[in-house]
Amino acid sequence: MPDSSPALRGVYTAALTPLTAAMAPDLSRLAEHSQWLLDGGCDGVALLGSTGEANSLTGPQRESVIQMAGKRLPAEKLMIGTGSCSFQDAVRQTQLAVDHGLFTVLVLPPFYYKPVSDEALLRFFTDLVNIVNEPRLRIVFYHFPQLTGVPFSLDLLKRLKQELGTVAAGIKDSSGSWENMSTVCREVPDFSTFTGTEKFLLDLLECGGVGCITATGNALTPGCQAVYSAWTSGDATTARAEQDKLTAQRLAIQEYPLAAALKGIFAQRTGDNTWIRMLPPFLSLAPETAQTLVAKLESLGAELP
Repeated sequence: MPDSSPALRGVYTAALTPLTAAMAPDLSRLAEHSQWLLDGGCDGVALLGSTGEANSLTGPQRESVIQMAGKRLPAEKLMIGTGSCSFQDAVRQTQLAVDHGLFTVLVLPPFYYKPVSDEALLRFFTDLVNIVNEPRLRIVFYHFPQLTGVPFSLDLLKRLKQELGTVAAGIKDSSGSWENMSTVCREVPDFSTFTGTEKFLLDLLECGGVGCITATGNALTPGCQAVYSAWTSGDATTARAEQDKLTAQRLAIQEYPLAAALKGIFAQRTGDNTWIRMLPPFLSLAPETAQTLVAKLESLGAELP
């Protein structure tokens, strides 16, 4: 059973970003989608992550999402992506989130200039925290070395925790490395370790982690919550059975680019083809491919939207 010390825990979905015909965030539909995810069993929603195509949005577009979220969604259930290669943009967007009562942020490392030393990353984050100067700020570090090429080393995480205290709240580990995420669970105390893929959800919970922040939660929230709820209630047998089903469903989706696959699923299930709009460099999934994927997921017992 988990302890209650980390404030951040549970099933978070990295939300898709619906787009208008002008290829800007459709703020009204994004608010509706986020609330639908919360109503459907998510403990929280992460906006402006990789699945949300955040790094293909302009600064003002990202800021419009932050402002919308602060006005229309429950702040305590949100995690806002504010990472950027531009330090000033990271500060500006983190400050904007805080100004709108959104205190939990998911922050990528600055990833263009490589290699980046631990000392440089420590400076980036300590300067960010010092400028924003908000003790209620909670940073979840976004570890995604396949895309960024800039990992968070174990030593760096320990130093960030030592320097920043409660502001250094946790990590989303999207590396896919069980060894890495389990080591962080063991070695960094009072730290919320989330897996970026729900195929490790139960194993991570058993290891001392707190949950998942997952793209495929857009389609698989009921399955994620079934695992989490069974585990928190102490029903290990049910938790493992639900995890086995969930893992098969996740593996089926990740045979395709995640954001495209998920938008294709929503287009198929809702009949609304505006869901397939994607910003370059993404390409939409062909309708027949999305239809095949939906059929596969249904055969695996997924409760699709």
